[in-house]
Amino acid sequence: MKPSIPKGTRDFSPAEMAKRNYIFNTIRRVFYAYGFQPIETPAMENLSTLMGKYGEEGDKLLFKVLNSGNFLEKINNEDLGMRNCGANDSAPTPQAPNLNRLAAQLCEKGLRYDLTVPFARYVVMHREEITLPFRRFQMQPVWRADRPQRGRYREFYQCDADIVGTDSLLCEVDLVQMVNAVFAALGIRVAIHINNRKILSGIAEVIGQADKLTDITVAIDKLDKIGLENVNAELAEKGLPADAIAKLQPILLLSGTNDEKLATLRNVLADSPTGLKGIDETAFILSASSLSPLTSELLLDLTLARGLNYYTGAIFEVKALDAEMGSISGGGRYDNLTGIFGLPGVSGVGISFGADRIYDVLTQLDLFPTEATQGTRVLFVNFGEQEAAYCLPLVARARQAGIAVELYPDAAKMKKQLAYANAHGIPYVVMVGEAEMASGSLTVKDMQTGEQSQLTPDELIAKLA
Repeated sequence: MKPSIPKGTRDFSPAEMAKRNYIFNTIRRVFYAYGFQPIETPAMENLSTLMGKYGEEGDKLLFKVLNSGNFLEKINNEDLGMRNCGANDSAPTPQAPNLNRLAAQLCEKGLRYDLTVPFARYVVMHREEITLPFRRFQMQPVWRADRPQRGRYREFYQCDADIVGTDSLLCEVDLVQMVNAVFAALGIRVAIHINNRKILSGIAEVIGQADKLTDITVAIDKLDKIGLENVNAELAEKGLPADAIAKLQPILLLSGTNDEKLATLRNVLADSPTGLKGIDETAFILSASSLSPLTSELLLDLTLARGLNYYTGAIFEVKALDAEMGSISGGGRYDNLTGIFGLPGVSGVGISFGADRIYDVLTQLDLFPTEATQGTRVLFVNFGEQEAAYCLPLVARARQAGIAVELYPDAAKMKKQLAYANAHGIPYVVMVGEAEMASGSLTVKDMQTGEQSQLTPDELIAKLA
């Protein structure tokens, strides 16, 4: 049987891993520069930790993990949909299975859907060990039982940075600056879209549908994907009356500068204290973010909703300007996510970078630098046992100088060894035979130009270090 991997997952070659590590290392350097500290959490969480945190649609995308061991022995006939008719009946008769009880007994754990909810669980469990405000970053894979498609995978990495223990809007400003720094370092031109869930709550209030906030946000979050007409159809399916949907249209299609949008919103949401607070928060973030130079566009986008239920304030999404791709980064403020785990009143805000989508954008735009994919820089040719023994100290010296070096393991034909260097993109080949050992020099071949030169070991290290 030919082996395969699950749809929506991927293997990564050494060349691909070099590019991925370039992304991870770039993001990690910026995280450290902004004072974030790394943590890790398990791939599996208890389902009680995960369920109910992502909304109805998010819960459907959780991968549930089947219990191991002899769990089937603990499941009774009633759960399996079998029932004995009487005391003397030996054969059970079928009935409708108790699916909820069966699922609860079969699956008690699940693969993490994101890194934010596990982080909230971490904060609660380790509250006595951390000092608030706490800045953490986390770079690990997450899993979603979604339909695989371009830019959307079932297993993918997130690179998260969160600040918990303060409701200061300076944290949001820090995240905007950090997002700008990451994509400037990667060479990707982006637009940072910002909105506020309080503004969305205010909009739901003024159109008379405050109880439909979740339905409204889930629907308009799909505006870029399915278009206005389909969003309106979904809102109607969720029970919004036609007049409420009509009132929503000019808000969704609002245009102009950030200041013009804010001014219009102040008039529209004049009777909503919640909405006005969201406007004030957004105005502060936009103003304070502009005090430091930004190379990215910062746009107030009222169609930005981010369907996850735990967001309560500012929300962000980042989109590449020069590539056709969905959001490549996103996040927002969550005021009481830890409250669901018994620790109320701990506000937090965070941002997540989608490493896999960033990889696709860098590939599409050919923005990976050459040095990002460079592995071994020098291959020492193996002419035989004596020559290999002579090369070993030279190889060790080069490695101590920080140069990636290989000694070919076998005394194979020269053609095979040079072909190996070409196949692995090794730019230089060093040949040491009897003449070189006698003179103390090295014959160095540039694999791109074909030119050969005589260098001492010190000159080779100075050339490549």
